[in-house]
Amino acid sequence: MKYMSTRGQVSPIGFIDAVLMGLADDGGLLVPEKLPQLSEATLKQWQQLSYAELALEVFSLFVNDEIPQADLKKLIDDSYATFRHEEVTPIHKLHNGLHVLELFHGPTYAFKDVALQFLGNLYSYISGKNNSIIHILGATSGDTGASAIQGVRGKEGIRICILHPHQKVSRVQELQMTTVDDDNVLNLAVEGTFDDCQRIIKELFADVSFKNQYHLRAINSINIARILAQTVYYFYAYFQLINKEHIDKINFSVPTGNFGDILAGFLAQRMGLPINKLILATNENNILARFVNEGVYQPGDFRGTYSPSMDIQVASNFERYLFYLYGEDSGTINSLMAQFKAEGRIVIPEPILVQVQSDFSAYSVENEQCLNTISGYYENYGYLLDPHTACGVAAADKLTVDGEVTVALSTAHPAKFDEAIRLRNISQTYPQPIQDLFDMEQKQIVVKGTNEEIKKQLLSFF
Repeated sequence: MKYMSTRGQVSPIGFIDAVLMGLADDGGLLVPEKLPQLSEATLKQWQQLSYAELALEVFSLFVNDEIPQADLKKLIDDSYATFRHEEVTPIHKLHNGLHVLELFHGPTYAFKDVALQFLGNLYSYISGKNNSIIHILGATSGDTGASAIQGVRGKEGIRICILHPHQKVSRVQELQMTTVDDDNVLNLAVEGTFDDCQRIIKELFADVSFKNQYHLRAINSINIARILAQTVYYFYAYFQLINKEHIDKINFSVPTGNFGDILAGFLAQRMGLPINKLILATNENNILARFVNEGVYQPGDFRGTYSPSMDIQVASNFERYLFYLYGEDSGTINSLMAQFKAEGRIVIPEPILVQVQSDFSAYSVENEQCLNTISGYYENYGYLLDPHTACGVAAADKLTVDGEVTVALSTAHPAKFDEAIRLRNISQTYPQPIQDLFDMEQKQIVVKGTNEEIKKQLLSFF
């Protein structure tokens, strides 16, 4: 198993080198040269595995024996031992047509923990084995930062800097990042949006000499290990439903802003998991839904919503999907990304749009609809959704038809977004680790959203 760039200008590399490279040196994104194809017999064998056992099987397909099996097993076991639920990502049935996959049982109560607990431990393992310096640089719309910091705080050989948009994440998300007092953690609150933070990160990683001189490593979903880790819970959820109920058509509804979470489902499907329909759910920042429904990828006006982690206009993982959509043709991808940089939009022809609409269904959820979904499900089922999960549930309600069952990915604990929950006069009790945050001192630096300012902070920190 080797990894190649979507833009075709990087020689194939192994798993560990792919993890360390993060963003490909040619500005593209790394993908496996060939996705494993799973037989029905293999899927049947996997059906009874625990979450950690399943993760070991999936990762064994991608690490190329670069990590001894015993070491890989320990990395996985240690990563998921931190979760509060024995199933790691349990399924909760709301009604016959809808189940919720709870991805928020990790240390920071967000789905990002599933991948970042593993990636943090993996970076620590690589640092120890290679005696190498790991300087992690990441951007967050809220949850990635806290999960990444939690995964590497206090670890030898690793320093981490996270950029988040100043005053554009929830209060709990901000506190989870900025109350960490370990010396190897730096939080920069950037004056701007998440798209500004993400642009700065990608441009700094694209400066290959700077990246290599300061040992920069990626924690965002531009890192292929993040996506591979997230494929596991699609397999696990599918198997849990098959084991409990006889269902022919299983959909997944995925709230997404950066296209990473639903891309993991797309890859699981291409590997052989018989997903019936992938439903892409966005909030009012709906560039991805517009692309699926109209064939035009073009940022609109930024809108602040009650689901701030999805307040994203330019999805960093979208290039990976384009690569598969256009038959893994790196020349076409180079042209499309150059066009997007020059013109700010990509328009695909009708035959290609037909394929997109075969791969995904999409629905954009407005602010009030998001809140109405929260209150409706709380009143009717006694189940409290966070506003991101509510977008996925609203899309599932809209696009699930008779004879189908949809699994909506629940991306965060509702306590992380109490500002939205309270707008519907719903009160909730915070888990104690979240409640404790409000009494802790914060550490962050507010900075201007320029590459020069971020470089200055990094040179001082790293």
